[in-house]
Amino acid sequence: MGLLEPHGRGCRAFRRDALNDSPPAVVVHSLAHAVAALEAAAAAETKLILLSAPDAGIYAGPGWWKALVDEARCAVSGAVFTAMLDCGDDAGAAQGAIRAGIEAVVFTGRSDVAERLAAIAASAGSRMLARRPDATLDLGRWFFADGAELRRRCTDALAAGRDGLA
Repeated sequence: MGLLEPHGRGCRAFRRDALNDSPPAVVVHSLAHAVAALEAAAAAETKLILLSAPDAGIYAGPGWWKALVDEARCAVSGAVFTAMLDCGDDAGAAQGAIRAGIEAVVFTGRSDVAERLAAIAASAGSRMLARRPDATLDLGRWFFADGAELRRRCTDALAAGRDGLA
């Protein structure tokens, strides 16, 4: 490849393929939501992103998220997933999430602060994201639904996502 020849970075096809490779994201608001999403993902043999509600790291806190994820992981041990806590633009909440051992943290604040948080996160084994992934499904509409209804909603959303990628 010569100096002036395209290298493929930034071209639309490359970005689209990269987006298609990311697992579906399900926004969960409770332990029942998380368990239902993980059960559906395990049954479909697909990876999943468990995504908190926007700004949940600020109002619910990293301790709540860590406990929810740990319990869900125990309840559905066969699921392969990434748990992602959205801390909005609150650097303190993001730092608390890193300290709590949250594996992926969304921080939408100033870029200079994000760079420092990303370095701290990397040294702690966490990953920092500057943007929330698009949600495949937000279970907030079915906050009080029973487990069977939640699993059905998740199964349907995961199946629709797979069909859209094929």
